[in-house]
Amino acid sequence: QVQLVESGGGLVQAGGSLRLSCAVSGGAFVRYAVGWFRQAPGKAREFVTAITGDGRDTRYADSVKGRFTISRDNAENTVFLQMNSLKPEDTAAYYCAADSFAGGRTWYSSATIGNEYRYWGQGTQVTVSS
Repeated sequence: QVQLVESGGGLVQAGGSLRLSCAVSGGAFVRYAVGWFRQAPGKAREFVTAITGDGRDTRYADSVKGRFTISRDNAENTVFLQMNSLKPEDTAAYYCAADSFAGGRTWYSSATIGNEYRYWGQGTQVTVSS
């Protein structure tokens, strides 16, 4: 059973930075693409960014392009989300999710869709004050 644990959330002022981590266990880590999603109170969950298993391809939501960077360390079974120039509208619970995108699906068509990921972490809260 694949398990994901997020860490690194907290309270930061607008313009500041945070680095989230997603530690993955229970599977062959390099087989799993990982995505970050977020959900603010009263709002739907939204895609933030994703990375392929080999780390060669990434995708970002328009709202975070140029500010957020996703990366992964396959030796440490960890995915990172570096968040810079944070804005109050980035305030949300952030979740990492993983899937191998097997069975005829492709990462390129499914990476931004939360329901395509089988495994999820418990979330970490990010609060950006103005």
